[in-house]
Amino acid sequence: MLASRLPGILPPLSDDEALEVAAMRSVCGLTLDQHWGRRPFRQPHHSASAAALVGGGSKPKPGEISLAHLELFLDELPEFSRHVLEVLRQTLESGTIHLARASHERRYPAQFQLVAAMNPCPCGHLGDPRQRCQCSNAQIQRYQARVSGPLLDRIDLQVEVPALPAQQLTAQTQGESFAAVRERVIAARERQLARGALNSHLGGRELEAACALQADERAWLAEVLEKLRLSARAYHRILRVALTLADLQGEPRPAQPHLMEAIGYRQLDRLLKCG
Repeated sequence: MLASRLPGILPPLSDDEALEVAAMRSVCGLTLDQHWGRRPFRQPHHSASAAALVGGGSKPKPGEISLAHLELFLDELPEFSRHVLEVLRQTLESGTIHLARASHERRYPAQFQLVAAMNPCPCGHLGDPRQRCQCSNAQIQRYQARVSGPLLDRIDLQVEVPALPAQQLTAQTQGESFAAVRERVIAARERQLARGALNSHLGGRELEAACALQADERAWLAEVLEKLRLSARAYHRILRVALTLADLQGEPRPAQPHLMEAIGYRQLDRLLKCG
């Protein structure tokens, strides 16, 4: 449910993005969305094949990744086959899909935001104070290991969502409105575009320049990366998240609290390495 709400806090598609979405649907023989500029949300079942995700056929057509352009939700992530999950790795980096057949060759856009969810263990009750987990340590490790380290490296935000008590579920509390969050997101994106590009599109040098970390901040971050055994790819993704957090708060550059929060979002990295 949370994942399906994400398009609601993001700005409408640009004309170019809306055209790409319409083109992908047209190639697949799907009807055009009646709401022009609305962000697509795709949720393939965990039984989907690699071809269903990336596309294929004798005359290659786009798959769920290109149709998702710009949001793909994978529920029960470890239940997808390992081959299907590994297909995502290169696509997340390149932003395109290249399909080659004997007589046809196609390139489709795949600038998508990957959102995924998984249980902590096969029975789903690990860490739940209300129900005891029935899984052995070996079962838990095998289950969590279905999501590879290289794929985790490419997931910027890894957040544990604990089960809410009944009192909190039924409480009549009202949080921040979608409209308020959306305004903050739009303002952050405008700051990024004024800087030259969205944070996700910045190259390594541009990202380092935008963050402008001080010497003491670099030394502290290097120590944390070494202690947590995080990769070089994770380092750059931490910088992107920290810069985005600063943008959301209207700050000119990320400070140590932003870096600490960005590192805190890499929970599965720490859990699986410690396990």
